[in-house]
Amino acid sequence: MSYSRSEAVDRLRGVVEAVETEPTPVPVREVWAFGDVVLGMDPIDRLGVYITKDLLFDDAPEREAEFEAELGVSGVGKTVSAAWADTFPEHVRANASGHAAPERCLAAHLFGNEPVHLEVCNAGFENNVTQRLQGAQARGDYTQLLDPRAACLWVDTDEGGKTSEEAFRKLETGEFVFPTLSASLEMLGLEESKAEHAADELRRYRDEAEGVEVRGDVV
Repeated sequence: MSYSRSEAVDRLRGVVEAVETEPTPVPVREVWAFGDVVLGMDPIDRLGVYITKDLLFDDAPEREAEFEAELGVSGVGKTVSAAWADTFPEHVRANASGHAAPERCLAAHLFGNEPVHLEVCNAGFENNVTQRLQGAQARGDYTQLLDPRAACLWVDTDEGGKTSEEAFRKLETGEFVFPTLSASLEMLGLEESKAEHAADELRRYRDEAEGVEVRGDVV
């Protein structure tokens, strides 16, 4: 499955509408697009979406046992919203230890089985780009870098959610202009040779990835 540019933009609008109007597993603060959709590609094999979330603690802990008996997943009412699980029980997802996983719940709710690379973190996009770069340098593994070339589509404010119509317009027309990946990494402080190596590693990793890829970070 792949998306035409117009289909990809429509799906991103649908994501923004969902986080603005529907219950979500955890509070959502920002929605970003990254990857092929902001680089002018057409068609687009996978959507790249970054969601900034708030941590949820003890939303309705008294209902955890009820949900565990009903859904076979612990932590509902603690790490994901009980009200959301009441509305969308089919989208409740657990990690390997059987505990409710906010990033997997968001992926199921917003994308189902559609091809997506979804990143979910309590830190904003720019902050996490830097954190991931520092971690990659320490490990010598650049496959888990965040591509810094991205666009903020929606942000939660004190007055309610605000959609960037300018960002959507540029997505629709392919007007975003970004440097190459290696140049972007140089701008973040990598030496030229390391930036080119990191960009090659990340591209190879992404070229081989397909389907649903979900990562949850706490920074």
